[in-house]
Amino acid sequence: MNTQIGNKIRRLRENKGFSQEEMAEKLQISRSAYSRIESGETNSWINHINKLCENLDVKPEELLLNSDQLIQNNQDSDSVIQNNTNNDTNITINQLSEKVVELYEDRISELKDRVKQLEAELKKYRD
Repeated sequence: MNTQIGNKIRRLRENKGFSQEEMAEKLQISRSAYSRIESGETNSWINHINKLCENLDVKPEELLLNSDQLIQNNQDSDSVIQNNTNNDTNITINQLSEKVVELYEDRISELKDRVKQLEAELKKYRD
């Protein structure tokens, strides 16, 4: 799966015209760490999903879906997304879901704060 996600991230980055160095700077990681994300050598993209999606202009679910067979079921009936490296690393759907929910909760909080700011400005304007 990391290879599929990495390829998707690479295509999106290239479509935006960013170099790997530029994306690494945006994520505040080294270029080599970013390169490992695109090559599928690591699943650390999940730690940067918010900034990745923001800079690539995609929603988290768009980054994760639309790839064939990303989600598989293991013998315990827990859904997992499997790493491409001999299945050494598994990310559970719950972990992934929690991260996406966290991102949306943060965004909702930011938007609520912005609404309060705008309401205060509007009140000043009306008074």
